[in-house]
Amino acid sequence: MNLLKTEWLKLKKYPAFWLIMGLTALSYPGVNFIFQNIYYEETHRKGQTGQLLQILMGNPFKIPEAWHTIAYSSSIFVFIPAVVVIMFISNEYTYKTNRQNIIDGWSRNQFMFAKMLDVLMVTLLVTLLYIIITVIINFTNPANPFASAWDQSYYIPLFTLQTFAQLSIAFLVGYLVRKAFISLGIFVFYFLILENVLVGWLSYKKIGVYKYLPLEISDRLIPPPAFFRNLNPEGYKQELAEINYHVLYTIILTAVIWLICFRVNSRRDL
Repeated sequence: MNLLKTEWLKLKKYPAFWLIMGLTALSYPGVNFIFQNIYYEETHRKGQTGQLLQILMGNPFKIPEAWHTIAYSSSIFVFIPAVVVIMFISNEYTYKTNRQNIIDGWSRNQFMFAKMLDVLMVTLLVTLLYIIITVIINFTNPANPFASAWDQSYYIPLFTLQTFAQLSIAFLVGYLVRKAFISLGIFVFYFLILENVLVGWLSYKKIGVYKYLPLEISDRLIPPPAFFRNLNPEGYKQELAEINYHVLYTIILTAVIWLICFRVNSRRDL
């Protein structure tokens, strides 16, 4: 609890934290409501086109399917809270607060555990935002009378695990590089461009290793929304069947990332 209180004191006095979390609080609901408006505009067109889209897509923004749809669309923007994670660990070395923590009596493991708590705090804030967005969108859509509102709520822990895993990768980059802007450049380039190119090329060449790239492992915790199954029913069933395996892979990869961080921290000069 003392570590958590100390880290919260750092976070709440850090303007960039509030700025980026503010952008997160705006972008996540903004994107989801944009997608919802596009859906309504396209499916409520006059004529057969709108009716056909309604048949093919159903209503991905209706509970319980909304848990899945909003988790998927929100996960695309995890690079925004990743900025907070990278800048926060980089600032520890820029302003030498890591050294001050050790002088004040923290062990090296306590310092790294405190950083893990930072990543967990940001993850929980993002998860709470995802839940709030889903509940609000639920009020704008009539619930399915034949389904429980919580039928697909298992996407909440999947979304939390995915977010924590990908923010942990961002943390590792920031921790190893130390320089905020260089770390941000590396992570954003890998997140938005490099891995997507690798996944696309390896998938085209039918080389299955693309499923085990660092971000792709956790991306597969939340497959595309259910209406995509109409495009490839068998492939969609396989993606759903593989979720449990990727939960295990994600936990293993995340554990390895933090073990690397703890190991490097035990040997690195202050």
